[in-house]
Amino acid sequence: MRTTEPPLSAEVAARRRGLRTGWTTGTCASAAAKAAAHGLLTGTPPTVVEVALPGGRRVSFPVEAEEPWRCAVVKDAGDDPDCTHGAHVTAEVSAGRGVTELRAGVGVGVVTLPGLGLPVGAPAINPVPRRMILAALAEVTDAPLVVTFAVPGGEEMAAKTTNSRLGILGGISLLGTTGIVRPFSTAAYRASVVQQVDVAAAQGARTLVLATGHRSERAARQLRPELSEVCFVEVGDFTGIALRRAAMRGIERVVFVGMAGKIAKLAAGVMMTHFHRSEVDGELLAEVARETGAPPVVVDAGTATATARHFFEVCVAETCTAPLVELCRLARTACLAHAGGSLAVEVIMVDFEGALAVARA
Repeated sequence: MRTTEPPLSAEVAARRRGLRTGWTTGTCASAAAKAAAHGLLTGTPPTVVEVALPGGRRVSFPVEAEEPWRCAVVKDAGDDPDCTHGAHVTAEVSAGRGVTELRAGVGVGVVTLPGLGLPVGAPAINPVPRRMILAALAEVTDAPLVVTFAVPGGEEMAAKTTNSRLGILGGISLLGTTGIVRPFSTAAYRASVVQQVDVAAAQGARTLVLATGHRSERAARQLRPELSEVCFVEVGDFTGIALRRAAMRGIERVVFVGMAGKIAKLAAGVMMTHFHRSEVDGELLAEVARETGAPPVVVDAGTATATARHFFEVCVAETCTAPLVELCRLARTACLAHAGGSLAVEVIMVDFEGALAVARA
């Protein structure tokens, strides 16, 4: 008798088949530019175009031609949850004078603040994609060209990124270092954290507020309303990266605002706080409860579950915040050590709605 197996979960199925890689906006831009340059010179745009990645591998893309000199490549981000997946990265090419010029059209951001390694007023095209674009064009012609990139809907896509706080306005950036998007890669987020710190430092900021997510950032802005937007950095799980970068860039003071789980991990010396890479140390929670003279119900809450939220909620219900203050103190000590002692650090724990500061050190 033939039997059927239950369907695989999405996670297991993805693991078995292998997650698909995708292509960066920079790679798509280089392909669109090459296709449009070919169309400008011959009058007939190609239906498929091949470009080189920084590592030397060559890849092909189907081309959507609006005019011979205006072509688009649709971004496929693979299995990465990228807000630019499906974007029509479009290049319009015309004859230039002197040297080839790359411009930002509708939906492509423009740099308005220093600190990104790009001139203010320039299109938000990072150095590696710029080299890829110029190399792709050189395979068609050595004549100077004007290439204007556009991404329909790019401004709405950019609203889901950190572009505005980096001073990139009007749309998305053309990014990429390898030309390839690795599924669920943290590299892009890490790079964004570094850029946020660099931009703040370039604006003369001496105090940064590090928040782990939207709710903690909302609380942080209420706590430090006198600071400009550029001083707030959403670090996610990359607190350690942000601290080291801040120290390197001459920042004097860092205020970390987060919830109990992240702060408990920092208190244990864990600077990369993603739940897949580290777990909350329940014994540490119980220990700080004992050391601060908390009642047994709070001590027991430390190891009752695998989450810091339960411990936090019991502390609040028992009006016993001393263990939470001690967690903040330990987290501050760990952050100071991680930054090499060159920063003043304050740690503030907020509730899980991001509405109230409960403890600080």
